[in-house]
Amino acid sequence: MLNMIDKATKAVEWVVVALAALGSAIIVIQMVWISYGVFMRYVIGQPDRMVTEATALLLFPVALVGLAYAMREDSYPRVTLVTDAFSPSLQKLIALMNGTIMALIGVFFSITTINATIRAFNSGSSSEILSWPRYLFWGVAAVALCVFTLYATLRLLQIALRPPPSKDVSDGMV
Repeated sequence: MLNMIDKATKAVEWVVVALAALGSAIIVIQMVWISYGVFMRYVIGQPDRMVTEATALLLFPVALVGLAYAMREDSYPRVTLVTDAFSPSLQKLIALMNGTIMALIGVFFSITTINATIRAFNSGSSSEILSWPRYLFWGVAAVALCVFTLYATLRLLQIALRPPPSKDVSDGMV
């Protein structure tokens, strides 16, 4: 069972990395577009109205496409000063509780963004200046959060099915 979950996790990691690459590409586009906007405003004297709205709209999906990648790289902040002193089984229990909370939050936000995507699509709403359909931004966020939830659930199952590491009783002294 654990082997199957490990294989599924590896398969999902391809999507996780692809979403992170998408986020990187969006950041580069934003960087170039903002630089263009600054140039137009302060050098040419004709500000581009689209820059601010495009940047604001693109920030939303960028904030979410890297969630699963941050989990993959173990980049979430964590304070382990106290938990490192716990027994391995208690550390595993805390890791399970933390993973459960992350997966449940992922489920909540996945449902929320899927509903928002559907509502934006059905209403046909679009941005004010650019007239970009809002469902595109909600859709990217929904995909990112669904991938995060799936990845968090797989990681939770990995933690649950692996035995806790044994505590090393030797302190290196001979």
